[in-house]
Amino acid sequence: MTRWILLVVMCAFCAQVQAQDNEREETLADVRQDLSYLYVEIQKLKRELSTTSSPNRLPAEDSILQRINNIEAQLQRLTNASERLEFKLQNVIEDGTSRIGDLEFRLVELEGGDVSGLSETTTLGGNADVTEAEIIVTKPVELAVGEEADFDTAQKALEEKRYEDAAEMFNRFGKTYPTSPLAAQAFLLRGKALEANEDIKGSARAYLESFTNYQNSTVAPEALTLLGKALVKLGRIEAGCQTLSQVEIRFPQTPFAEDAYQAMQSLECL
Repeated sequence: MTRWILLVVMCAFCAQVQAQDNEREETLADVRQDLSYLYVEIQKLKRELSTTSSPNRLPAEDSILQRINNIEAQLQRLTNASERLEFKLQNVIEDGTSRIGDLEFRLVELEGGDVSGLSETTTLGGNADVTEAEIIVTKPVELAVGEEADFDTAQKALEEKRYEDAAEMFNRFGKTYPTSPLAAQAFLLRGKALEANEDIKGSARAYLESFTNYQNSTVAPEALTLLGKALVKLGRIEAGCQTLSQVEIRFPQTPFAEDAYQAMQSLECL
């Protein structure tokens, strides 16, 4: 009888977890909730075994109770591990956001700008509903009239090595079409044009603008990598190392993570 009770309860729990998996994507909080539910069910089973078993309990029932105890121990271990992971992720997000904000402040200082005009840095990770697939792949968006032509003109200037003209055109494009799907790339290419024209401070600012304003764009990993390298060229070795380390944390599955790692090795950041 006891074994039948155990089987029914465990099957019911498995069905509930499966239904939850089909309805939503699990987060760390969801995992902890499921673990807590299972822990409560196990406690109920243990009480059931204790109250329904006779003094001459069969060895099979002892075996079931031992298995439940083992499952309970593993649940406790998984719960602790999930809490440690959540704490670590939160620290990474807070630290990364703080460093990006500090970089914005330093770059404005280097350019002699007004630091009081800086807005609050967007939290790393952005919206919790954004997935890695959305970071790497974006949906096609219809461009405004003249938008694509303006971008192509600026890109042609860059290809022809008219760097000053290209930088100006990309900057104008970004200001004119700030919500364009090409805006992030425009600021990135502006940075490349300025860097080719030996304006490292300006290029660092452009890379930072591309990344901080469009953190979920397809060029965000490249923008963050180039920002780190630009900071190194400006003599900000520590800030450059910290920025490059964020590439591995935020975009581990992209080619730029390896590029950033190699740059950190050459700088002896590790």
